[in-house]
Amino acid sequence: MLEYYEQLPSEEQERIQEVIGQLYRQTFLLERRYDKKAGRLVSNRDYYFCEKHMEFLTAYFAVAGVRLLQNTDLGSIYIQGAPTVGERLPKLATIYLLLLKLIYDEQMAAASSSVNIVTTFGELNGKVGEFRLSRNLNSLTEIRRALAILKKYQMIEPMDVLEELNEQTRIIIYPCINLVLMREDAKELLAAFGEAEGQIGTEEPDADGSESEE
Repeated sequence: MLEYYEQLPSEEQERIQEVIGQLYRQTFLLERRYDKKAGRLVSNRDYYFCEKHMEFLTAYFAVAGVRLLQNTDLGSIYIQGAPTVGERLPKLATIYLLLLKLIYDEQMAAASSSVNIVTTFGELNGKVGEFRLSRNLNSLTEIRRALAILKKYQMIEPMDVLEELNEQTRIIIYPCINLVLMREDAKELLAAFGEAEGQIGTEEPDADGSESEE
């Protein structure tokens, strides 16, 4: 394995290091990503570079107890295993992830011709209301942070500027969301969140008139 690496040109050695770092930071490498300047999905050079050196990288990650996997149907290369467990998602980011999975499946079931689905923040908010998850209004800062976290892990890509977030803001849902959640799991978790919200709503107010926190 080391001999293979040492025989590569220095530029390729540096790119291998960069790709390894990317995978550890964001879990997924996508074959096609949205480019705001181009206004369309473009090929991801890092995906194809990783694919080119797949055998070496698979062996490299295996040393650390990590699996490197590729799903060509979903255009994703990703790592899996206990050492890859990342940050704990905030509640709002978790809820958005679950709802986006449902939106993705609904649009795919409508005979979508692309594995990348486009939704809007308004549609996402509609799902929040549908599952009775809107009792506590979140600040724009919290909402932007939740979407930024999902973008970091390659679940979504906002097509418009998050600082100007509104109901018409377009969001691409990347296909690797299928590698994180099953539809049934998403529904069960959303139902649990909805029940928790309902229970909070029955709590007695504090002396100052505000409701108790969890």
